[in-house]
Amino acid sequence: MSTIKVGLLGFGTIGTGVVRNFQRNSEIMRQRLGSGLELTKIADLDIDTDRGVQLESGILTSNVDEVIANPEIDIVIELIGGYEPAKSFILKAIANGKHIVTANKALMAIHGQEIIAAANKQGVTVMFEAAVGGGIPIISSIKENLCSNEFSSVLGILNGTCNFILTKMTDEGSDFAPVLQEAQDLGYAEADPTFDIEGIDTAHKIALLSALCFGTSVDFEQVYVEGITKVSAVDIEFADQMGYKIKLLAIGKNHGDQIEVRVHPTMIPKTYQLAEINGVFNAVRLVGDFAGPTLLYGSGAGMDATASAVMGDVIAISRDIKAGGKPRVPIMGYCDDQIKALPIMAMSEVVSHYYLRFTTADQTSVLAKIAGCLGSHNISIQSMLQPEEREVDSVSIVLMTHEAKEADIAAALVEIEKLDVVLQPTCLIRVENDPV
Repeated sequence: MSTIKVGLLGFGTIGTGVVRNFQRNSEIMRQRLGSGLELTKIADLDIDTDRGVQLESGILTSNVDEVIANPEIDIVIELIGGYEPAKSFILKAIANGKHIVTANKALMAIHGQEIIAAANKQGVTVMFEAAVGGGIPIISSIKENLCSNEFSSVLGILNGTCNFILTKMTDEGSDFAPVLQEAQDLGYAEADPTFDIEGIDTAHKIALLSALCFGTSVDFEQVYVEGITKVSAVDIEFADQMGYKIKLLAIGKNHGDQIEVRVHPTMIPKTYQLAEINGVFNAVRLVGDFAGPTLLYGSGAGMDATASAVMGDVIAISRDIKAGGKPRVPIMGYCDDQIKALPIMAMSEVVSHYYLRFTTADQTSVLAKIAGCLGSHNISIQSMLQPEEREVDSVSIVLMTHEAKEADIAAALVEIEKLDVVLQPTCLIRVENDPV
């Protein structure tokens, strides 16, 4: 086969990046593949807006069937985003024998099993490197380069918007709201940033990474998700004094008979590699039983970085097509009949260290009352901060606990917040103390 033909659904920012990559590096890709790649058709509702790239006449169409039902096209790239019509278009393309490349993490996290089943039945593949970490080759690393390892954990900073906000808050001592506005002004945050700042985007990604690492299917509804909207400048300052930074951390852990999959603001030691991931950058830390800790870092979003991941998948599929057409690597990295049903640990059973900040009346014996409630639920105090600066008639008490079960912490806080000396709801941030 001298030329492999590709169709594109969605001509937005990332779609434009894909076209730029095709045009700028077509010769490099031909040299690596041994065949030409041709972008045959691009379907989008808007075919009039100038995207800053030149296209030959007849490539653009508003009729999606000219891509997904075109008998000449071998690979369909889906960059529409969202659940529908992207899901229907992908399933129809698969039914027509097309291989799929997508950057759609939400779709794959929620409807991935249905899409993968359809692809397996049809004998085609689905690749989604660009769905997690932008230009970071994390999925191919899990599925291929590190595939002889049993993974014990996968941790990640997977949302550039949140990481930008927390970095600015840390560096400048700013509160959340003005930094969010700055992120929107700079184009790092959407006009409606809910999916980012509430942790949903990150949760989609860790659901996929956990499934890939641990050889299981992940029910997204069972993933614990907490965003960054309640992180305050004062807690960032206290974290700094205690030797930590606060990041929105995606956490997947393998306990053999069950897994943890959760997303929430997390305090991590300043000496920890992930603590040094700043701005809009992303990183993923894997721990394999043979490879040990591996950190992958890079641009987690953006036109060119994401287009790079998309085209990497296109070339990988093209190599399989040249070798006979049968997908060489299982879609989720494990043979379909070897994917296990592992339950996700209930959040109440998770064990962690905890940062707790109490706002209390400025009276004697307050700490003793709080410590008594904690102790009655088997929670011991590791360290304490009591800042000298005080509000009128109130004081902050900051505690770091030893490891405790989430259910015990929750029960203790119910009792503590009933104390007449506790004036506001407790601020709780979980702490991850894994080795560097």
